Amino acid sequence: MIKPSHIANSAAPPAVPPVDVHGTGAAIVDIDPFSIEFFEDPHRIHEALREAGPVVWLPRWGVHAVARYEEVRAVLHDPAIFCSGRGVGLSDFAKEKPWRPQSLILEADPPAHGRTRAVLSRVLSPAVMKTLRERFQAAANQLVDRLLVRREIDAVADLAETFPLSVFPEAVGLREDGREHLLPYAGLAFNAFGPPNELRQRAFETAAPHVAWVMEQCQRENLKPGGFGAAIHAAADTGAITHEEAPLLVRSLLTAGLDTTVNSIGAAIYCLARFPEAWAALRADPTLARAAFEEAVRFESPVQTFFRTTTRPVEIGGVHLDEGSKVLMFLGAANRDPRRWSDPGRYDPIRSTVGHVGFGSGIHMCVGQLLGRLEGEVILSALAAKVGSIAITGPVVRRYNNTLRGLERLPVTLTAA
Repeated sequence: MIKPSHIANSAAPPAVPPVDVHGTGAAIVDIDPFSIEFFEDPHRIHEALREAGPVVWLPRWGVHAVARYEEVRAVLHDPAIFCSGRGVGLSDFAKEKPWRPQSLILEADPPAHGRTRAVLSRVLSPAVMKTLRERFQAAANQLVDRLLVRREIDAVADLAETFPLSVFPEAVGLREDGREHLLPYAGLAFNAFGPPNELRQRAFETAAPHVAWVMEQCQRENLKPGGFGAAIHAAADTGAITHEEAPLLVRSLLTAGLDTTVNSIGAAIYCLARFPEAWAALRADPTLARAAFEEAVRFESPVQTFFRTTTRPVEIGGVHLDEGSKVLMFLGAANRDPRRWSDPGRYDPIRSTVGHVGFGSGIHMCVGQLLGRLEGEVILSALAAKVGSIAITGPVVRRYNNTLRGLERLPVTLTAA
C-alpha cells in the first residue's frame, strides 16, 4: 500500500546509472513511448526504463512513469492517491475538457465508480458467462472449420477480428447494420489516451461517423431484448443507475469489450505460431487454452499503458511527486519485469500468470475481462482440437495505437490435424 509520505522500494538497484536526475529525484529517460520506433520494439526500451529506476521522468511529455512490476501494481492498487477521475490518458480533466463525456467506469473514482461497476459486474458475471460458453464454442468451431478449408488466411482479419465480431455484438444486442464502426471507435478511444500526436489527430479527423453510430446504439430503443445492453438499461429501472447513465455504461462495454479481445487473440495466435513447443503443449492438452490465452496477454500486453493523476503529494520509490502529477504506467514492462517473472521473455502456457497486469489490477481491472477470456479460451480450444500446425507465411505488420499493442496483418497457413 502506498502512503502519502513513503513507499518502500525493495527492487534491485539500477544496473545502468541514469544520465541525469529530475528535480523530483527521478532518473531522466528521453524516450517517446508514443512513437512508431517505440511501438515496433518496446521491450528493449522497457528494459532501459526498468533499469533506470523505480520511477523515471519522461521530458518529451513532462510526466513521471513507472515500469517495474512492484511500482505499477502499487499505483494500480491505490486509487485514493493515484486517481482515474482526472483521466487515464495524458489529458488532465481538472485542467481541460474531455473529448467526450467521461467513462463512468474507466474515468471514475470511488464511491461513484463502485456503484456503476457493480451494475456491469452483474451483467458480465461468471454465471452469465456460463450461459454463453456453449454458443461461443460452437461459433468458434464453425469459424475454424471454414478457415481450414481456405488454409491460407490473415489471422488478424479472418480470425482475431472475425470471431469477436461474430459473438460480441450479438451478446450486447446490437443491430446488424453498422457494426463496422465498432473497431474504429474503440481504436479512437484508446488513441485518445495518448498525446496530441499524429495517431491521435488522425483518429479524431475520422471519428464523427463512428462516434455517432456508437452513441445511437447505446440508446435503449436500439438494443435487442435479452442482451447486455438491455440488462444495463434494466438496471436503471431499479434505481441502481440513472437512465442518463445507462447509455454511457453501454458505451463503456463497447469500448472495453472488443479491441482488447481482438488484440489478445491475435497475440495468442502470433505466440503459438512462433513457439512450436507451446503449440505442441496446447495440442496435447487443449484444456490449456485458457492458460495459453492468459500467457499471451502477459507476454504481449495488448494494453500497454495507462495514466493516473496524484491527488496529493506522495513519495514512491524515493521520488517525490506533487499533487496533480501525471504518472504513466507501463503495463507491458511490468509484465516482463524479471524481478517478478522467471525468464519473462519466453512464452510458456504452463507458466502461472497469476498477478499479471495485462487487464490492469485493482478496482479498475478491465470490466470486460471475463468476456474476453471466454472468447480467447474457446477460439484457442477450437484451434487446438482441429489444427495441426500454424505457420507464418508472410510479413507480419503491426497496428499502431497510443495505448494498444496489436497486429494489422498476420498471414498464416493452417494445416488440419
